[in-house]
Amino acid sequence: MPIQAAEFFAELCLPFHDHTVVGNTYFAAPVPGAPLRLRIDFAGTIHADTYGGLRVAVVHPDRGETDAVVLSFLDHGTFHRRDEATDRRPNTKHYATFDKYHLPGRPPWDGAVTTGLRDAIEKYTTVWFPGAWTARRQGRAIDRTVHRAPGAPVANAARGR
Repeated sequence: MPIQAAEFFAELCLPFHDHTVVGNTYFAAPVPGAPLRLRIDFAGTIHADTYGGLRVAVVHPDRGETDAVVLSFLDHGTFHRRDEATDRRPNTKHYATFDKYHLPGRPPWDGAVTTGLRDAIEKYTTVWFPGAWTARRQGRAIDRTVHRAPGAPVANAARGR
Protein backbone atom coordinates (compact mmCIF):
# COMPACT_ATOMS: atom_id res chain seq x y z
CA MET A 1 0.00 0.00 0.00
CA PRO A 2 1.31 3.49 -0.77
CA ILE A 3 1.97 5.99 1.99
CA GLN A 4 0.03 8.75 0.16
CA ALA A 5 2.89 11.24 0.25
CA ALA A 6 1.09 13.92 -1.77
CA GLU A 7 -1.69 14.06 0.81
CA PHE A 8 0.79 14.19 3.70
CA PHE A 9 2.68 17.12 2.17
CA ALA A 10 -0.62 18.87 1.39
CA GLU A 11 -1.48 18.66 5.11
CA LEU A 12 1.86 20.28 5.96
CA CYS A 13 0.62 23.41 4.14
CA LEU A 14 4.06 24.54 3.03
CA PRO A 15 3.84 27.95 1.33
CA PHE A 16 5.99 27.21 -1.71
CA HIS A 17 4.17 28.02 -4.93
CA ASP A 18 6.52 26.04 -7.20
CA HIS A 19 6.44 22.49 -5.84
CA THR A 20 5.60 18.92 -6.78
CA VAL A 21 5.52 15.48 -5.22
CA VAL A 22 7.22 12.65 -7.09
CA GLY A 23 6.77 9.26 -5.48
CA ASN A 24 7.36 9.82 -1.77
CA THR A 25 9.45 12.98 -2.22
CA TYR A 26 8.44 16.65 -2.10
CA PHE A 27 10.41 19.05 -4.30
CA ALA A 28 10.14 22.85 -4.18
CA ALA A 29 11.75 26.01 -5.49
CA PRO A 30 11.19 28.27 -2.48
CA VAL A 31 12.75 31.30 -4.17
CA PRO A 32 11.81 31.60 -7.85
CA GLY A 33 14.86 31.96 -10.09
CA ALA A 34 17.33 30.86 -7.41
CA PRO A 35 19.38 27.72 -8.12
CA LEU A 36 18.81 26.06 -4.73
CA ARG A 37 15.92 23.61 -4.34
CA LEU A 38 14.28 21.98 -1.36
CA ARG A 39 13.76 18.22 -1.15
CA ILE A 40 11.79 16.53 1.62
CA ASP A 41 11.72 12.73 2.01
CA PHE A 42 10.35 10.45 4.67
CA ALA A 43 13.12 9.31 7.02
CA GLY A 44 13.04 5.59 7.58
CA THR A 45 13.69 3.70 10.78
CA ILE A 46 15.38 0.35 11.37
CA HIS A 47 12.00 -1.29 10.65
CA ALA A 48 10.96 -1.87 7.03
CA ASP A 49 8.39 0.56 5.62
CA THR A 50 8.27 2.52 8.90
CA TYR A 51 8.97 6.26 8.98
CA GLY A 52 10.19 8.24 11.96
CA GLY A 53 10.45 11.74 10.52
CA LEU A 54 11.25 13.87 7.52
CA ARG A 55 14.63 14.40 5.88
CA VAL A 56 14.84 17.97 4.60
CA ALA A 57 17.65 18.74 2.15
CA VAL A 58 18.86 21.73 0.17
CA VAL A 59 19.95 20.71 -3.32
CA HIS A 60 21.95 22.61 -5.93
CA PRO A 61 21.41 21.46 -9.54
CA ASP A 62 25.15 21.31 -10.31
CA ARG A 63 26.74 20.58 -6.93
CA GLY A 64 24.14 18.20 -5.50
CA GLU A 65 23.05 18.12 -1.89
CA THR A 66 24.33 21.13 0.03
CA ASP A 67 22.86 20.46 3.47
CA ALA A 68 20.33 18.15 5.12
CA VAL A 69 18.61 17.63 8.44
CA VAL A 70 16.29 14.93 9.79
CA LEU A 71 13.26 16.22 11.67
CA SER A 72 11.96 13.38 13.82
CA PHE A 73 8.27 12.96 14.52
CA LEU A 74 9.14 12.34 18.18
CA ASP A 75 11.06 15.62 18.61
CA HIS A 76 8.27 17.65 16.99
CA GLY A 77 5.30 16.01 18.75
CA THR A 78 3.75 14.80 15.51
CA PHE A 79 2.17 11.69 17.00
CA HIS A 80 2.08 12.62 20.69
CA ARG A 81 -1.74 12.82 20.88
CA ARG A 82 -2.24 9.62 18.90
CA ASP A 83 0.26 7.69 20.99
CA GLU A 84 -1.21 8.94 24.26
CA ALA A 85 -4.74 8.06 23.13
CA THR A 86 -3.76 4.55 22.01
CA ASP A 87 -1.43 3.98 24.98
CA ARG A 88 1.58 3.30 22.75
CA ARG A 89 4.78 2.93 24.70
CA PRO A 90 8.07 4.74 24.00
CA ASN A 91 10.85 2.68 22.43
CA THR A 92 8.44 0.45 20.54
CA LYS A 93 8.17 0.08 16.77
CA HIS A 94 5.02 2.19 16.39
CA TYR A 95 5.76 4.96 18.89
CA ALA A 96 6.11 8.36 17.12
CA THR A 97 6.19 6.64 13.70
CA PHE A 98 3.90 5.51 10.94
CA ASP A 99 4.20 2.80 8.34
CA LYS A 100 2.68 2.07 4.96
CA TYR A 101 -0.03 -0.17 6.41
CA HIS A 102 -3.25 1.50 7.47
CA LEU A 103 -6.99 1.10 7.79
CA PRO A 104 -8.98 1.49 4.56
CA GLY A 105 -10.09 5.07 4.03
CA ARG A 106 -7.61 6.47 6.56
CA PRO A 107 -4.12 7.81 5.84
CA PRO A 108 -1.13 5.97 7.32
CA TRP A 109 -0.27 9.04 9.41
CA ASP A 110 -3.77 9.27 10.91
CA GLY A 111 -3.63 11.33 14.10
CA ALA A 112 -0.58 13.37 13.11
CA VAL A 113 -0.27 16.98 14.20
CA THR A 114 2.05 18.61 11.67
CA THR A 115 2.40 22.08 13.21
CA GLY A 116 5.74 21.31 14.88
CA LEU A 117 7.17 19.88 11.66
CA ARG A 118 6.00 22.85 9.61
CA ASP A 119 7.57 25.26 12.11
CA ALA A 120 10.86 23.33 12.03
CA ILE A 121 10.86 23.35 8.21
CA GLU A 122 10.24 27.09 8.35
CA LYS A 123 13.22 27.65 10.65
CA TYR A 124 15.46 25.48 8.49
CA THR A 125 14.46 27.01 5.16
CA THR A 126 14.73 30.60 6.35
CA VAL A 127 18.48 30.01 6.65
CA TRP A 128 18.81 28.82 3.05
CA PHE A 129 15.92 30.69 1.42
CA PRO A 130 15.54 34.13 3.01
CA GLY A 131 12.20 35.65 2.17
CA ALA A 132 10.49 32.36 1.28
CA TRP A 133 8.27 32.53 4.39
CA THR A 134 7.62 36.29 4.40
CA ALA A 135 4.00 36.04 3.31
CA ARG A 136 3.27 33.43 5.97
CA ARG A 137 4.89 35.51 8.71
CA GLN A 138 2.94 38.60 7.65
CA GLY A 139 -0.28 36.60 7.71
CA ARG A 140 0.57 35.24 11.15
CA ALA A 141 1.32 38.75 12.45
CA ILE A 142 -1.99 40.05 11.12
CA ASP A 143 -3.89 37.17 12.72
CA ARG A 144 -2.32 37.81 16.13
CA THR A 145 -2.60 41.61 16.20
CA VAL A 146 -4.16 42.88 19.41
CA HIS A 147 -6.34 45.96 18.99
CA ARG A 148 -6.86 48.03 22.10
CA ALA A 149 -9.61 50.51 22.58
CA PRO A 150 -8.36 54.09 22.74
CA GLY A 151 -8.18 55.38 26.29
CA ALA A 152 -7.15 58.46 28.14
CA PRO A 153 -3.47 59.39 27.83
CA VAL A 154 -1.30 58.04 30.62
CA ALA A 155 1.09 60.42 32.30
CA ASN A 156 4.71 59.37 32.38
CA ALA A 157 5.90 59.87 35.97
CA ALA A 158 9.56 59.53 35.00
CA ARG A 159 9.39 62.55 32.73
CA GLY A 160 7.19 64.60 35.00
CA ARG A 161 4.38 64.84 32.53
